[in-house]
Amino acid sequence: MFKGSNVALVTPFKNDKLDDETYINLIHFHIQNGTNGLVPAGTTGESPTLSHDEHERVIELCVKESNGKLPVFAGTGSNSTEEAISLTTHAEKIGATGALIVTPYYNKPTQEGLYQHYKAINDKCGLPIIIYNIPGRSVIDMSVDTMARLFELKNIIGVKDATGDLNRVEQTLKKMGNEFIQLTGNDDNALEFNKRGGVGAISVTANIAPKLCSDFQKLSKSENNDEIKEAEKIDKILQPLHHAMFVESNPSPVKYAAKLLNLCDDNVRLPLVKVTAETKDIVKKALHSAKLV
Repeated sequence: MFKGSNVALVTPFKNDKLDDETYINLIHFHIQNGTNGLVPAGTTGESPTLSHDEHERVIELCVKESNGKLPVFAGTGSNSTEEAISLTTHAEKIGATGALIVTPYYNKPTQEGLYQHYKAINDKCGLPIIIYNIPGRSVIDMSVDTMARLFELKNIIGVKDATGDLNRVEQTLKKMGNEFIQLTGNDDNALEFNKRGGVGAISVTANIAPKLCSDFQKLSKSENNDEIKEAEKIDKILQPLHHAMFVESNPSPVKYAAKLLNLCDDNVRLPLVKVTAETKDIVKKALHSAKLV
């Protein structure tokens, strides 16, 4: 099962080109620091501004360097069904564990359109698929009923829920049961999300605090009261970091934090820009409060 702390990997750039060496170092950093799974080429990986070749390369590097030590759920979504099929079949060919596929943004399909989009991808590949439901970026919101229909297909196994609506966890659990994987896409609600039936997160904060995020996830699903209390303590430590990562558009803040930790540079691609001086102060304070610097 894809659960626990799964990092939505940043994509490092050098002179506006992919920085392969730094990216490889990041992957091994996560292998060594308790991260449970890798998610390359998602929103945090700046997939909208990666070329098709770059998109495929970051997934290939991730699969190659993780070498089976961690599952790799590759970001292969698009608002073009054909492009999503192309990216997903490529991820399958090179050995990815599964695919994270975002709801088609901008087009504003109906629920039936959403169903047919995912069914078309499902029918053309053999990879496990996690639906990425993020109305804040995609405009559309996939209903629990549509997810239930998709769960009947062979490859649809779960959801990354970035709706921020915690009631969805219970509604989805009631409709599909425990076998449907529920991961939060909102770091700040991970504790309550797991209490209601979630099994982990696809995390931005894990880029800079992998051990804390991994320990938190493990403890939050414990049946031991002392371990639950420890998870609550870690959650309080992480909350300022979660907040700081979204003061400006992701991934600009997390890349700045990663720069302060000597993990990668803070270069982002237009139309994203580096964070302001005010945001830098917020990020620095959050890193200090979590004792990461």
